[in-house]
Amino acid sequence: MNVLVYSGPEVVQASLSGALAALKTILQPNYSVQSISLQTFLSQPWYTSCALLVLPECRRPFQSKSTSAIQAFVENGGAFLGLSTGAKFSTSSLDSDNAIMTAGSGSTDPLLRFRQMMKGGYLYPTYSRESSDLARSSVTVLAQDGTQARLVQTSRKEFVAIDRMEGGKALATYAGEEAAASFIYELGKGKVVLWGPGLEYPLSSLAPAVDVSAEERRRGELLRATLSSLSLQVPSAELPRISRPLPQFLMGPPSKPGIVLKILRPLALGYPGSEPSVLKDTNDTFFFHPIEDSDRVFQQAVAQLEYVEDPANWQPKHVIVCPDGVLPPSELTPLFDCAVFFNALSAAQDKDGLPAQGEPWRMGEAFAYSKAVTSTQTMLDKNPHFLTSLPAPFVSMASYQLAGRGRGANVWLSPSGCLQFSVLIRVSLATFPASKLVFVQYLFALAVAEACREESVLGSVGNSVRLKWPNDLYAVLGDSQESRRKIGGILVNTSFTDGNVDVVIGCGMNVLNEPPITSLHQLLGSGSHSGLTMENTLAAILSKFDKMWGEFIAKNGSFEPFMNLYLSRWLHSDQLVTITTSVPHQRARIVGITPDHGLLRTMPESDGYSARGGFIDLQPDGNSFDLMSGMIKTKT
Repeated sequence: MNVLVYSGPEVVQASLSGALAALKTILQPNYSVQSISLQTFLSQPWYTSCALLVLPECRRPFQSKSTSAIQAFVENGGAFLGLSTGAKFSTSSLDSDNAIMTAGSGSTDPLLRFRQMMKGGYLYPTYSRESSDLARSSVTVLAQDGTQARLVQTSRKEFVAIDRMEGGKALATYAGEEAAASFIYELGKGKVVLWGPGLEYPLSSLAPAVDVSAEERRRGELLRATLSSLSLQVPSAELPRISRPLPQFLMGPPSKPGIVLKILRPLALGYPGSEPSVLKDTNDTFFFHPIEDSDRVFQQAVAQLEYVEDPANWQPKHVIVCPDGVLPPSELTPLFDCAVFFNALSAAQDKDGLPAQGEPWRMGEAFAYSKAVTSTQTMLDKNPHFLTSLPAPFVSMASYQLAGRGRGANVWLSPSGCLQFSVLIRVSLATFPASKLVFVQYLFALAVAEACREESVLGSVGNSVRLKWPNDLYAVLGDSQESRRKIGGILVNTSFTDGNVDVVIGCGMNVLNEPPITSLHQLLGSGSHSGLTMENTLAAILSKFDKMWGEFIAKNGSFEPFMNLYLSRWLHSDQLVTITTSVPHQRARIVGITPDHGLLRTMPESDGYSARGGFIDLQPDGNSFDLMSGMIKTKT
C-alpha cells in the first residue's frame, strides 16, 4: 500500500521534504512513501492503493476538485494526516464559511472539509497564508502519555471549536496550556489527524544549530504514535536497519566445481590473491577477494554499517570468490542457506526433466548472493563491461535491496521476507528475432506462477497466485476486487551489443513477509506447517523458467506453446475495462494477447449507436493497468 504526500503548488516545499523524509524513515518497508502531484491527484484513482494521504503545510487554503474524493476516501476507511495546520469546526452556512476562508484565493474550487456524520457541521483545516515566509521557532508539546517533545512551528495554528465535534479528541496539547496541538477525528470508517506544530520539520532546521539528537528521537516517537493512531502498521523501531551494502559471494554448486573460475575468466580476472582483483565499470567498482579473506572483508563491511552516508559513496562493491564448489560459511549467510538452495535446485531440475549438463550450465548454478546490495538489477544492467563479459545464465540474489528498482520510476520496497533476484540471459540476434523479446516478461511471470503451484512451495494453495498484465503477480484472496493483492513484480531490461542481446530479468516476490504486506506465507494460513522457504521458492522458479526458456528459444521465440496456460493463470479474461489513452475514453473487453507482438488485445464495446469496430491493441510498455478501477492508462 502507498502513503501519498501531496506536492501541489500550494504546498510549502520545506514541509514536503521533511514529511517525505520522516515518513520514509519510519514506515518503510511496510509502506511505499511517495509524493503525488496535482495532475496525478486530479486525474488518477490514487485512492485505490492508498493507506494514508498526507497534506503538508500549505501557504493558502487547500481548494480542489478532489475534496469530495478525499472525504469519501476517509469515510471508506482511509486515513488523512494534515501537517502544520490548524482547524475550525463550524455548523454555520457552508457558503459563508467558504467565502470567509477562501477570500482572495482566486479559486472557485471547493474548500477541503470533513463532514460530521451524525449532527452535521464541518471540520475545515486552516492554514496561515504567510507561513512559508515566517522565521521558524520551537514549541514544546505534551502528548497524552505524558511525553514532552520540542517541535518546529512557522506560526501558531489554532483549533477552533473542535470541542463541539463528536468522535474527536486531542492527541497533544501545548505544554503548560489546555489548547490542543494535535487532534484526531474518526470519520466513518476512517480517521483524520491534524498537527498544528510542524511534526515534519527536523529540529536541525532551527538556528542557531544545537545538538538535537535526543529531541529528534522524541519527535520520531510522536510521529510513530500518530501513525499508529491512524491504524497504520508501523515497523518496530527495534528492527535492525541495514544502512549500506554487504559483500556478495560468487559461487556454484559443489557438484560442478569448475563454474566459478569459468565466470572469472571472461572478466579477465584470475583467482584473487593477497590483493583484491579490481574491475572498474560505469556505475560500480568491484573488488574480488578470495574466500580465505571472507571473515576480514565481512568484518570491515559490518563496521561501516554504523556510518550513514550518500549512496553515491557506496564504493567499491566487494565480491568474495568461492571456487571449486566451496560454499560461503553459513554464519555469514544467516538468511539464505546456499547448500539447501543448490540441493533444492537439483531436485527441481530432476522433477522438471532438465538434463544435468546445460550449456554452459543450468540456470541458477552460476550464482551470487549477498545479505544486502544496492540493487541486483542495477549492478548488472548499469555496468556494461561487467554485463557483457559475464557468462550467462547468471543469477544474483540478495535478502535486502537498498535501492531496489521497479517498472518505470517505481521503487521496489525490500522488506524482510521478500525474495528478490535478477537473472541474466543472452541470445544471439542472428538466430532470435528481437520482436519476440516482449514475451520474456510474460514467460518469467508464468514460470513464477507455476513454481508457486509446486509441492515444494505452496502446492494446491498456489492456485491463488495469478498474473496481472503486463508483469505483476497477485494473490486472489476472495471474490471481490479488493481481495486481490499484489505480491510480486517483474522488470526486464535489455542491452544490445555485438549482435547479442543481454536480457536482465528482475523479480521481487513476497514470500515470508509479515502483515501488512501480503505474502505467500500468509496464503498458507496460521495452522500450516509447510516447508515454504526462500531456497525452495527460488529453486522452483529458476527450474521452471529454465525449462520454459529452452522451449521458447527452440520455437524461435513463439509464445504459442504457452498461450493457453498463460491465459488460464491471468486475471483478465473477458474483463471489461476503460481505456483512458483514447479520446474519448473507450470501454472495451479484454480478449487476450496478440501472438506476434505480445500486445494486450481488447474489443471495443458497442455503445448502441455504432458498430464495435476492430481490435484495440495495447503495448505493455507505456501503459499501466489499474486493476481495482478497471482502467488502462498511460504509465506515469
